[in-house]
Amino acid sequence: MGFPLLTIALLAPIIGALVLVFIPKDEHKIVKAISAFVMAISLGLTLVAYFGYDFAKGGMQFTEDIVWVKELGVTYAMGVDGISLPMLLLTNLIGFSAVFASWNVEKRPKTFFILLLLLIAGVMGTFIARDLFIFFLFYEVVVIPLYIMVIIWGSSKRVTKEYAGMKLTIYLLIGSAFLLVGLIAIYLNAYPVGQRTFMIDKLSAASYSEPFQIFAFALLAVGFGSLLSMFPFHSWSPDGYAGAPTAVSMIHAGVLKKIGGYGLIRVGLLALPLGAKFWAPVIAFLAVCNVAYAAMIALAQKDLKYVIGYSSVSHMGYVLIGLAALNVIGINGAVANMFAHGVMSALFFSMIGYVYEKTHTRYIPDLGGLAHQMPRVAIGFMMAGMASLGLPGLVSFIPEFTIFVGSFAVYPTMAIIAIAGIIITALYTLRALANVLFGPRRPEFDHYPDAKGPEMVPLLVLGSVLVLGGIFPHLILDMVNSGVEPLVSAMMAKLGAAATIGGGF
Repeated sequence: MGFPLLTIALLAPIIGALVLVFIPKDEHKIVKAISAFVMAISLGLTLVAYFGYDFAKGGMQFTEDIVWVKELGVTYAMGVDGISLPMLLLTNLIGFSAVFASWNVEKRPKTFFILLLLLIAGVMGTFIARDLFIFFLFYEVVVIPLYIMVIIWGSSKRVTKEYAGMKLTIYLLIGSAFLLVGLIAIYLNAYPVGQRTFMIDKLSAASYSEPFQIFAFALLAVGFGSLLSMFPFHSWSPDGYAGAPTAVSMIHAGVLKKIGGYGLIRVGLLALPLGAKFWAPVIAFLAVCNVAYAAMIALAQKDLKYVIGYSSVSHMGYVLIGLAALNVIGINGAVANMFAHGVMSALFFSMIGYVYEKTHTRYIPDLGGLAHQMPRVAIGFMMAGMASLGLPGLVSFIPEFTIFVGSFAVYPTMAIIAIAGIIITALYTLRALANVLFGPRRPEFDHYPDAKGPEMVPLLVLGSVLVLGGIFPHLILDMVNSGVEPLVSAMMAKLGAAATIGGGF
């Protein structure tokens, strides 16, 4: 084990949170500066890992292994590959931006930033853990600060923030219950007593019977699918967005959902390929429900956060149908789209949060013409909106196109329905942008300032990634492909030649 780059990146926000405990609560500037500093460290180290990743070597790199509970086979094992490294980068891009999106938090800022840093660290841990026990431990850590931040700093007019926080937490815990049963079943069935381990690569190499794989994958699909907002386990998500403070909405939409997709790929597809093959058509059908149903609901919304909340649920349908295709192209598109959607949705929620902070409303009919008073915020809205549409030149175009190519080869009818969902996406996105940003100048908004200083960081960071990822898609796709190709090859090897007939491979 060499330089523990991943551990330092993970510990930076945790140590930052511990340091904040000893900072006087009235020292708001110091609290914010420390939070920004530790997130800059994590982001910088992640960029070092991203651009230092050896494509020729491939596989897990920057690995760290320390035996923790030998009797149970639990190891503190960290590492990243072409699938987890983009997710780690996404987490730190959004986490760094979320700190600045929260720059004007006035209610108990010290406590807020402590919880925010712990939330970011929890999400980071799930993406770099190579041990299933450690993975689940970090996943559970995420729920605690998430609930507290929603019920204390949240805001929602349709439902109370307490209701939103409770609903979000209950759904996540129900999903984690299914997930825990599935993970324990895999652990117990992989190896006999004395040889058991939680290491994901070893669990994936074990041999499981087909009935067990079908059973276990169903549990993982419900557990991870709930987190990914898979229909019909999606209703917690829009309420959670609406009730959460801006930074939590950014992390929730940007990376928290992606833990579900990442888990299905990392654990479900590789360890339980026969189960994945059996349930793939069902997941594809539910994915189309996600796309069409959530897009239609978004079309009827008047609250900006609910529009983007249901839009996020709809976009997760594209991720699911890409996974259900069970081929290199589809899974490549799914992973890349998780990254693209994370950046786009985080930018959207940061802009909505700024508008709400100034105007104290998210109700679309009460807004209008804001581009006159807030041209920089309008640029952020337009960039996120155009990315949501899959506009060529922005980060989401190539991933969505890749998903459609991969899924059309396996589920042509459902792929066509999913593609048609883009039309509905254009309707609700363009209508929302037109009603909020454009139209005649409204004098009652003239005293609202445009974003400046620290408030510009989310727009500059996330907006730059939207453009760079669109102009240079290989920056993401090459990395993702280096992780997906070996995974699909391993699935094909486990299923054998017969899996190529009617199995979507």
